[in-house]
Amino acid sequence: MIGAGMAALAIAPASALVAQAGGASPTELFWGELHLHSNHSLDAYITDNTMVTPDMAYRYARGIPIEQPGLDRKIQIRRPLDFMAVTDHAEMMGLFTLLNRADETLLATPWGRRAMAAHVRDPARGAMSVTTAGMAGPPVPELQEMMGEIYSDAVRSTAWAVEIEAAERNYVPGTFTTMFGWEWSSVVDGGKNLHRIVLANTDGEGAGSFIPYSSQDSQRPEDLWSWMSSTRDRTGIDFIAIPHNSNISGGLMFQMTDSDGRPISAAYARARQQWEPLVEVTQAKGTSEVHPEIAPNDEFADFEIRRKLLIGTPTPADEGDYARSALQRGLQIQERTGVNPYNFGMIGSTDSHTGLSSVQESDFYGKLVSDIPLSSHVIGPRPVIFPAWEMGASGRVAAWAEENTREGIFAALRRKEVYATTGPRIALRMFGGFNFSASDADARDIAALGYARGIPMGGDLTAAPAGRAPSLLILAAKDPLSGNLDRVQVVKGWVDADGEAHEHVYDVAWSDDRRIGPDGKLPAVGNTVDLETGLYTNSIGAVQLATVWTDPDFDPQQAAFYYVRVLEIPTPRHSLLDAIALGIDVEQTGQPATIQERAYSSPIWYTPARR
Repeated sequence: MIGAGMAALAIAPASALVAQAGGASPTELFWGELHLHSNHSLDAYITDNTMVTPDMAYRYARGIPIEQPGLDRKIQIRRPLDFMAVTDHAEMMGLFTLLNRADETLLATPWGRRAMAAHVRDPARGAMSVTTAGMAGPPVPELQEMMGEIYSDAVRSTAWAVEIEAAERNYVPGTFTTMFGWEWSSVVDGGKNLHRIVLANTDGEGAGSFIPYSSQDSQRPEDLWSWMSSTRDRTGIDFIAIPHNSNISGGLMFQMTDSDGRPISAAYARARQQWEPLVEVTQAKGTSEVHPEIAPNDEFADFEIRRKLLIGTPTPADEGDYARSALQRGLQIQERTGVNPYNFGMIGSTDSHTGLSSVQESDFYGKLVSDIPLSSHVIGPRPVIFPAWEMGASGRVAAWAEENTREGIFAALRRKEVYATTGPRIALRMFGGFNFSASDADARDIAALGYARGIPMGGDLTAAPAGRAPSLLILAAKDPLSGNLDRVQVVKGWVDADGEAHEHVYDVAWSDDRRIGPDGKLPAVGNTVDLETGLYTNSIGAVQLATVWTDPDFDPQQAAFYYVRVLEIPTPRHSLLDAIALGIDVEQTGQPATIQERAYSSPIWYTPARR
């Protein structure tokens, strides 16, 4: 089941694993989605999501059947979620739905009436041609006039009220938690992505006390943080901003400088640490953990990598794009300023624009409604920025929270006791401390022991006792409806005495009778996927893996971070299943036939005592 000398839990029924991971602890495992678009997002509407409203999106996530017009049938999620935020773009939020219902607030403006006339002529794109004319260039008087009318507080509040009503209607404390959020969609320098999801810790009344801040207010993250700070001071509401798709930021998301090109200061680092405690590391538009060119010694780095900017142009690998190098940069900045701006946890969400939170490879609805018909996946003459087969059926956010309420979920997010998966519900516990022993992996109550002797993922260790190195107590349990587990890895990053950043990936627990070879690598687990049928067997891999791993290369004077990566055995990717259904060779999709789904924990940091 695991490597020699490592403690393992006996195989138990899958239904018992989450209970064991939780034990009698104060936290429970909840599964959610924090990045999803309904027909209130302009880009969702113009790619055929004209019907799935914020209310329908919540109902689908709750397990309630809804009608999907693109399929012309009812659909129902296989496993309901525990929490979700509909996060439509703040920019032009709800514009088309307001036009469809001839909203009086919008039609009271000359620009609104002009947009309505264009919408009547061309319901798909007419209003867009009117409302986006000139937006790519510098401000012009005509555009400023439009901004003052269509983007007035009255119009924006009308659209936001629909989002509030949907969230309030679907909130069932203890069963299904809705959260208030939106997307701040900053794009700079020709398609470089600086988008953030913004979440508010409030109820419907509180959500009505502000209007979502948009990139039309400012493209600068610093201004977004200032707005969150001032709004919190005014209303008492806490906010979190979550960067996503750093992988297509053109190196801008995790820079060593601020937006003005100045070296990151302690004040900037404190603000970013306060307002951006999380990063979305996996979603439909690719994985933002690491790039194989940046981590050539990581054999699993080349996973769902997207090499194109938002506008479809190629983008080279850059350390400013990926979470792992950002975590390293954070340690370097901390050495200089005393504050780590990139002290973030990791989550996953879909970025679905269908209104449907879909991550199952065998029933993936794609990023866009226009992807839903299978025939649309076949490469044709039309230019497509986001080809369906290039999109990943990913991801999920898992939260270890005290209760399934807005307060409970937000608190877990704020303290970073959360993690990401690429879709499967892999149960993952990780605690760090200096007092774990190898036998603790056999404990009947991992959580109770972990909380008593250490700190959970997202936490900080400091000042190692003399002669002791940090240990991680880790338990990973497979999703009962997905593949068995291949291995558990620990990714360590640190900064040496010269300020240079380093990393190492350790295989710490694994399935089957394998041993690390002379090259330091663990042999592959194997592959049971039948490329003719798309079926696979769980005849390899493990139901669960547990270990206590102690850092063998620890230097108490070096700042470091540790996070856990859990890999499943190979399973079929949605592109293979589509190819089989279409009767084509999977190579025509341009994508691999199989993938190894995975989970990424939030890190634990070690900081030396001040010298």
